[in-house]
Amino acid sequence: MSDADDNKSGRRPLSLKRSGSGTVQQSFARGRSKAVVVEKKRKRVAAPGKDNAPASGKSAAGGKGGESALAAKARQLGLSEEELVARQRAIARARAEAADREAQKKQEAEERARRAEDERRQLEEQREQEAREAREAREAEERARQEAEDKARREAEEAAALAGGADIPQKGDDEPRRKAPPAKDKDEPRRDKQRDNGDDAASALEAMGGRVKRKGAGSGPGAAKPQPSRAKSDNRRRGKLTIQNILDGDEDRQRSLASVRRAREREKQRRQDTSGGREKVARDVIVPEAITVSDLANRMAERAVDVVKYLMKQGQMVRVNDVLDADTAELVVEEFGHVVKRVSEADVEEGFIADDDPVEAQKPRAPVVAVMGHVDHGKTSLLDALRSTDVVAGEAGGITQHIGAYQVQLKGGEKITFLDTPGHAAFSAMRSRGAQATDIVILVVAADDSVMPQTIEAINHAKAAGTPIIVAVNKCDKPDSNPQKVLTDLLQHEIVVEAMSGDVQSVNVSAKNRTGLEELTEAITLQAELLDLKANPDRAAEGVVIESQVDKGRGPVATVLVRRGTLKRGDIVVAGAQWGRVRALVNERGQQLDEAGPSVAAEILGLDGAPEPGEVFAVVENEARAREIADYRQRKERQAAGAVSGGAGASLEQMMARLKQDQTQEMPLLVKADVQGSAEAIKQSLEKLGNEEVRARVIHSAPGGVNESDVLLAKSSGAPIFAFNVRANKQARELAEREGVEIRYYSVIYDVIDDVRNTMEGMLAPEKRENFIGYAEILEVFNITKVGKVAGCRVTEGVVKRGCGVRLLRDDTVLHEGKLKTLKRFKDEVPEVRAGTECGMAFENYDDLQKGDQIECFEVVEVARKLDA
Repeated sequence: MSDADDNKSGRRPLSLKRSGSGTVQQSFARGRSKAVVVEKKRKRVAAPGKDNAPASGKSAAGGKGGESALAAKARQLGLSEEELVARQRAIARARAEAADREAQKKQEAEERARRAEDERRQLEEQREQEAREAREAREAEERARQEAEDKARREAEEAAALAGGADIPQKGDDEPRRKAPPAKDKDEPRRDKQRDNGDDAASALEAMGGRVKRKGAGSGPGAAKPQPSRAKSDNRRRGKLTIQNILDGDEDRQRSLASVRRAREREKQRRQDTSGGREKVARDVIVPEAITVSDLANRMAERAVDVVKYLMKQGQMVRVNDVLDADTAELVVEEFGHVVKRVSEADVEEGFIADDDPVEAQKPRAPVVAVMGHVDHGKTSLLDALRSTDVVAGEAGGITQHIGAYQVQLKGGEKITFLDTPGHAAFSAMRSRGAQATDIVILVVAADDSVMPQTIEAINHAKAAGTPIIVAVNKCDKPDSNPQKVLTDLLQHEIVVEAMSGDVQSVNVSAKNRTGLEELTEAITLQAELLDLKANPDRAAEGVVIESQVDKGRGPVATVLVRRGTLKRGDIVVAGAQWGRVRALVNERGQQLDEAGPSVAAEILGLDGAPEPGEVFAVVENEARAREIADYRQRKERQAAGAVSGGAGASLEQMMARLKQDQTQEMPLLVKADVQGSAEAIKQSLEKLGNEEVRARVIHSAPGGVNESDVLLAKSSGAPIFAFNVRANKQARELAEREGVEIRYYSVIYDVIDDVRNTMEGMLAPEKRENFIGYAEILEVFNITKVGKVAGCRVTEGVVKRGCGVRLLRDDTVLHEGKLKTLKRFKDEVPEVRAGTECGMAFENYDDLQKGDQIECFEVVEVARKLDA
């Protein structure tokens, strides 16, 4: 329906009468309008107490055609209609409250943002005000100074005029007095240019007959209009400086944004200049062995950018995260005017081993005795006799495989700690540790075997450690024993016993018959009294690691000997590169100990790994200190291993050595043993085998059983696994069978060394030897078609075989060496021709044969080579 039809229909305008209908005239752009019919409906308001009327009506209506929707939903939820309505109202109220809370949070966030913006704006205005006030103060001070100078100059000129007469013209009366220009800031050139442009425009307008109001012009010549104070009149610029603004005389212009920025930059520069003017503070800078550029800058309180710039000037292109060595860092610190304090990474070990204890705090302690000697001379049997136990039955082959530590209490109450060391040649390092960790060395020599190589080695270890020696001549019960020969042979090694006017005690004993044991213990007690052994038990424990192993049920176990102090359960111990809290202390009888004092040997549990035998252990104050020391030592070990494996020299000698080493065949091996000392001894013995052509390389040696990781390592390296007194678990055995890895089990070290030696001998290239088998003389040379020259020969000595090696001799000079191609007797090929028989011979690839030449025949025999023992 159009607007005209609506007007013809006579509809009344919109009103608020009860009828509730009307029209509204809408106006649009370009003069268009439209009438819209509007109808108003009243909202039905239910009276109190009649809330249930509509529902009941609906229920009644629904009773005819079925249940209402509200009732159906209530029945579905197991509620009454009143409960459902109440629930819906509660949900509506909760939603309304949540919406209110959300709106309130939003309003609070907007309020916080508005307050932050206001604070930022206020701060900026405050900074601008401070900068403006500072600038105004400087300008006011400059004006006051200029006015004072002008006043003083005028007074001087007036005084001169009075002194010389009023009719004498003075220079400068008819020309305006010059004033010193006020101090200008950085914006003055721009404002002068704008002022000049304005003056030029005003002059042009005056020339055309216009009138220009000039800024600063007074009523009389030379009269200056007083400048309003900037503190009283806000001289901020409003808009750009144009000719129209100059002509209109708009002096109150708003300050531009660029001017504000320049003012801030000047203020910032002024503050930096002020701060830079302060005297530089020299700091003590601690420089470690390696430090990053950013860390060095922080320690010097300098900017990292300045440090990088200095290093770039020195020719080093570095970044803030690059690492500098100590020497470079020292140069940088000195260049920046600070004091250098060099520290080493090894300083973490300072205080690990305490100083000597005062004499008054020391108390007597038991002597520590090491039993040393050649293999199978009765060392362990002698200890068994002393402590009435049988350890030899548990030793494979009757030799000691690792150090055993025992403490014996004598009838008089004295205690002696014994260390049993292996006598085999492979255990040289273990004997050396035993001599260094003890107070007295008992040198056991068999009366029927006298001095042997390991006996001499034990003597040298004891002398190097400065340990006194007691000679125990064992096996004196044998019929062929000769103790006097033993004492005489010891003279060659500077061991002079008391019976020969020396200072070394000697005792004849028999471990089998248990004779001479009391004399031996008396000799030990006497030597201990002479040494006056004392230690301080009331301090943190220190000592040495005798042996270590990885037990399947207990984990890493270390046998330690306490030298001073008292080791208790719960102490934090650092041993080599391993650390941990002592969970248990066990003596040689398997008994649990609460503490272990000086000269007591015990097994400790709780370390995070098996330490190397011979390492010094000590108790530290906390875990952080222990972890710091252990991490440093592990890092040093990794660096040393990397340097050995990855070091590459640059000289020709080193290059040739590497080339020669690359030509050497290696036999990779993986060794697992029951204790660390045995693994170390096997590794050293195997690495001594070999020569320039073959050698054994132990890729891994550790205590403990063979596990899956060992099998995987052996598979990747192509190495067999040698298990010494340990076994592989079920998973490792199955994996080894699948991967084809050989696991060999041993209980005696002789067998390990012999097997490896035999294998390495098989890797050696056989030696070639020549055996001369005969000589022949060429009687005639024949040219045969398609064959070449054939020599008719007579065998003069020995035998000639087909395919053997030959040399052609002419005038006793070797002309050719090669192989015999053809050997014929008449027209038949024969395998050999003996002396006195004629035959025909032809050489391979050689035809220069002459009558009268001699032919030397030989065979090359390959002989298997052996490794040097």
